[in-house]
Amino acid sequence: MNMNQRRCLIIFFYLFLYRGAALHHGKALYPSAMRIKRGLYSLMEPMFQNSMEDVNRLFEILLSGMQIGPERRPLLIPDQELASLRNVDKLEVLCEDVLPKTLSDIRRLLDELTLRRRPLSRRDFERTVLTLVYASQTVAQSSDQYQREAWTHTLVQLFRALQEDLRLV
Repeated sequence: MNMNQRRCLIIFFYLFLYRGAALHHGKALYPSAMRIKRGLYSLMEPMFQNSMEDVNRLFEILLSGMQIGPERRPLLIPDQELASLRNVDKLEVLCEDVLPKTLSDIRRLLDELTLRRRPLSRRDFERTVLTLVYASQTVAQSSDQYQREAWTHTLVQLFRALQEDLRLV
């Protein structure tokens, strides 16, 4: 093998590795968020918390008894005043269309989270926290022992993934 062939082979190998790394890091944790929802461009890649006031509002909504329903079920916010706030539509899109709702989807998310070596973006952190809330509500509502154990295990793994992410910051 002459020098030019070696050089071409090394360049090809380097580009192959670079492309693979780029594809791995570009993988979305929440692929359904990449689609335009409900025909509104403003709800593409929705994020509820954009200020400290939004963080406090989300905490208030959670304390009011917000329920994230299973697939194809609407978000339930018992407090009508909180439910009528302007930016709650983003929270509805997040909870109804973006969050994973099945054990297999959440386990896929957990697999992706364990492979990450850098902190989550604010958007992905918010979605992971909301997924944790959904999992905890599902554990509380599960009547089957096997399902309860599976969801509990998933809940603990989500908590550990968030805890690990906070250590990376």
